[in-house]
Amino acid sequence: MKISTKGRYGLTIMMELAAKNGEGPTSLKSIAEKHRLSEHYLEQLIAPLRNAGLVKSIRGAYGGYILSKNAEEITAGHIIRVLEGPISPVDFTEEDDPAKRDLWIRIRDAIAEVLDSTTLANLIEFHDEGKTDNYMFYI
Repeated sequence: MKISTKGRYGLTIMMELAAKNGEGPTSLKSIAEKHRLSEHYLEQLIAPLRNAGLVKSIRGAYGGYILSKNAEEITAGHIIRVLEGPISPVDFTEEDDPAKRDLWIRIRDAIAEVLDSTTLANLIEFHDEGKTDNYMFYI
């Protein structure tokens, strides 16, 4: 399963709103400028997030968007499903081989578990402790 720019940028929007939670509304323009993204594209992504009840829009000169729930209540799974649709690496409904069907289901469930157990609060509080795979090559 590959998450498209819709899911990745949507997660960026939501993480920015979570990081600024309690400071008032955040404009899409400020998010676009900070991350060097298209403001027009972010406008297209915010509508489904608003329709899903994840964000609220605030009108006015100092308007923008705020989270409609606490960052601890919104998971990456919520966001990805709104923007990308169902989480599944393949369409296994037509799979005839029960072993492969079970494999696809287990992969889908593992991905969903990671996304559903990761909140916006987890993402904005993340501290890299050197756990990334850094490879060192010697010549």
